[in-house]
Amino acid sequence: MTLEQILSHCAELEKMNYIQKKFTKKSHTAEVLVPLMTILSDIVAVEASFLIAFWFRFHFEPLIRIFPFDGVVPPLSGYIRLSLMVIPVWILIFQSRKMYRPRRVVFIFDEFFLIARLVTFGIIFSFGLIFFYRVFPYSRLVFVIIWVLSIILITLGRYMVLKYEKTLYNKGKGLKDALIVGNTQTALDIYNNFSSHKYAGFNIVGFIDEDENSNENTNENFLRNRTKLGDYSDVVEVITKHNIETVLVTIPSTEHDKLFELMKACEGENVEFLMVPDFLEVITSSVRVQEIDGIPFLRIKSIPMNIWNRVLKRAFDFIFSLAVLIIISPLLIIIPLLVKLTSRGPVFYKQQRLSMTGKKFNMIKFRSMVADAEKDTGAVYVKKDDSRYTSIGRFLRKFSLDELPQFINVLKGEMSIVGPRPEREHFIREYREKIPKYLERHRVKCGVTGWAQVNGLRGSDSSIEKRIEYDIYYIEHWSIVFDLKIIIKTLKEMLFSKAAY
Repeated sequence: MTLEQILSHCAELEKMNYIQKKFTKKSHTAEVLVPLMTILSDIVAVEASFLIAFWFRFHFEPLIRIFPFDGVVPPLSGYIRLSLMVIPVWILIFQSRKMYRPRRVVFIFDEFFLIARLVTFGIIFSFGLIFFYRVFPYSRLVFVIIWVLSIILITLGRYMVLKYEKTLYNKGKGLKDALIVGNTQTALDIYNNFSSHKYAGFNIVGFIDEDENSNENTNENFLRNRTKLGDYSDVVEVITKHNIETVLVTIPSTEHDKLFELMKACEGENVEFLMVPDFLEVITSSVRVQEIDGIPFLRIKSIPMNIWNRVLKRAFDFIFSLAVLIIISPLLIIIPLLVKLTSRGPVFYKQQRLSMTGKKFNMIKFRSMVADAEKDTGAVYVKKDDSRYTSIGRFLRKFSLDELPQFINVLKGEMSIVGPRPEREHFIREYREKIPKYLERHRVKCGVTGWAQVNGLRGSDSSIEKRIEYDIYYIEHWSIVFDLKIIIKTLKEMLFSKAAY
């Protein structure tokens, strides 16, 4: 064997060794077990729904009294046979929406709404089978119960699998080794979040950025106490050396030529690229082509809601706020007494805020600070450990109980349940010149809660720019389902948020 052949053989062995390390360097428990568990969970949930629905319809006396039948109970075997026919189709419907991939790590109520839609498709398919298979007397009421039970049981099963998956990641099992590209503020946020929140499924190995000599905008906060693995030119070497599976790109839109260079350099590398869109990309993602009289136009900005969507949102706000006020009516008696007994001054605190198109209104809150708290300071944001809190006020602010009277504002039509938080005119005048697109948040009614707030952007310590990005995203992507998601996440934030003060 010649020296050239020996070197070639060694190179092949090294390449094969690298590939083997790439795929065997750690247990891929989550990659295999989690999808399998999810499929089994769905199968059990659907089959259980059929069995329980059959029992409810034909053996549960209260329901039989409401919906009597001729007394002949059909054989259970007919429903079992049907379930065995529809379950594979339901699995395919779920798979079509990529519901069985690992590392979904989603908010469970996002899953709930999607499950509800897909189960509805599954029930429609089941009705189609019944139409062609008339030899068995299927009950339509049974299928209504199956529809409800399937949504509930599938969601519960997936919640348990999701908790198990997060537990694996928190123990360091099945994590994907990830590399961050860039040293922007977004990169810093990702580095901090994924390093502390292992349940996201990533192990941040380090970051690469431009050569320090050529980068005038080096983020010193990012470089401090974080592992720099090299420059952009070292990307392939870093991926190979550290067995990187995912590259998280945070390059701003003005430097996308560097992204193309990185991807070109990584051709042939078995690695995935995930890119975080910056503010400009989020805004331009809503661009649509519209043809008018044969002339194509790019719609780069549209009205957030048409007339019917505004009617729908207002009806939802009215009904929801009225229901909430009825439910919390005991608190509306207890909290004012506590406020009055613990400090001097009025129970309610009214402050002028600006809502849609700059319309002014008086926002109502339970007073959580001493009377005339801004007498000496003027308009200022609340700070952590603010000395102006009353003894009960700190507790009210911690759990957002001081915000409850704002449901009265919603009932009056001055606010919405969900929307950008209302701001004072003083701060609006200050920020509208400093922050791009700041006034865009006034295109819809302000809300009791918002997309920015449920993502932890509360209080004076959070980034105003980030809040505006989240507000504009909400405006561009509004839907009733989105509102429901934010409301559910708000309940979680009220109980567990560390950002409230």
